[in-house]
Amino acid sequence: MTSVSVLAVASEIYPIVKTGGLADVVGALPAALNEHGIATRTLVPGYPDVLKALPSAELLLHWPDLYGGPIRVLAGSHDGLDLYALDAPHLFARAGNPYLGPDGKDWPDNGIRFAALSRVAAEIGHGAIPSFVPDVVHAHDWQAGLAPAYLHYDHRPRPSTVMTVHNLAYQGQFSPDMLTTFGLPAESYRIHGVEYYGTISLLKAGLQFADRITTVSPTYSREIQGDDGGMGFGGLLRERSGVLSGILNGIDISVWNPQTDPQIAARFGAEQLAPRASNKQALQQRFGLEPSADAMLLGVISRLSWQKGLDLLLETIPTLLSEGMQLALLGSGDRDLQDRYSALAHAHRGRIAVVIGYDEALAHLIQAGADALAVPSRFEPCGLTQLCALRYGAVPIVSDVGGLADTVVDVDEAAVAGGAATGVKFGPVVPEALAHALRKANLLFNDKVTWRRLQHSGMTTDVSWRDRAGRYAALYRELVAAQQG
Repeated sequence: MTSVSVLAVASEIYPIVKTGGLADVVGALPAALNEHGIATRTLVPGYPDVLKALPSAELLLHWPDLYGGPIRVLAGSHDGLDLYALDAPHLFARAGNPYLGPDGKDWPDNGIRFAALSRVAAEIGHGAIPSFVPDVVHAHDWQAGLAPAYLHYDHRPRPSTVMTVHNLAYQGQFSPDMLTTFGLPAESYRIHGVEYYGTISLLKAGLQFADRITTVSPTYSREIQGDDGGMGFGGLLRERSGVLSGILNGIDISVWNPQTDPQIAARFGAEQLAPRASNKQALQQRFGLEPSADAMLLGVISRLSWQKGLDLLLETIPTLLSEGMQLALLGSGDRDLQDRYSALAHAHRGRIAVVIGYDEALAHLIQAGADALAVPSRFEPCGLTQLCALRYGAVPIVSDVGGLADTVVDVDEAAVAGGAATGVKFGPVVPEALAHALRKANLLFNDKVTWRRLQHSGMTTDVSWRDRAGRYAALYRELVAAQQG
């Protein structure tokens, strides 16, 4: 099998810096690709935590003045990941959220920060590091979107390019006055360039100029070609549908493994479910919920936002309470939603509990201890939470959209089409349908034989990267073959 080298470009990577699922994917995919003969190095910004994780990094490249200051490329390894860190103190020497300042708003120079990331990716693509000349440059989300554009407009021999959209809602829009600052030619500011409704969109740059576009689930790849799901890019994506595909995300099953997880109260597996009860007890105690084996405990691990449908879940609280269920929620986001959930927890102590923020260890305990996990998203490119839920025996209750539709088999679908059910899906994405799904799930929960069957089917579903990484490997090899042909 011919080895293929890939430069992945991303703004975050687990376990060093994470704000969402993008980091999980970028962190887990290289090891899975290695099994398919793909050698990956990942270029990430040199945030303080990244530089701290690479104490013995090697200096490979240096520009005395690029995008307003000195920039160095450092090479090192961390937790099995081969990394290039873009050490640019004037751009990335900022603690906290990689995109937001202390006021909670975007850093005003985010365009320049991530243009620098893409520009350096293009230089590496052109062979700036002789020891690693990639066959493919793989850009992830808008922060890396200019890399395919730079490679296109450089008019030099270049590697193939792939653009992966993890969430089309984040588009990287900036003033057209930034065109020169970005180092793009005047002719790039057009409909079939980087222009997007009077702005420059870094995401559009990637969608327009990458050789291949992928999204993180087949259903989402179809949804975004429509005028509603396309969020302004529907026409472009329909035009480029021949190079667009959906490849499901996986999860790192060494990190998410209930049989070895050090962050849960009791370890268990698909064939040994009994110890799972100890995790439910620990979760109820941690959240201050009433100790009850018979009440269905619903878990939520989510950003509190309109996209995630957490306002819809609020409207179904009367159903949840009347059904005798409990709710343990971990998340943060929209201030109004945070306040409303906190108020509910105060009003219904012992039945509803909320932790505002994010805690990786607590997320593991919720997956291990909740009976079911709710993901009521209005749209969901893939979603990783429901994959972890399947792995941990927390039966997912999800909206019938995007990657949720692709990864959960509803009990009614299984009854009609055959196969093993793994959860409950609902649609349309409205409070009434979600309330019906909660009642349906509670009914199933009280049928212990059926519930155990759902848990077992979910836990024996392959949610790993193994086969999914193989699809990326095949895509890379197709591109390399086309280049050589």
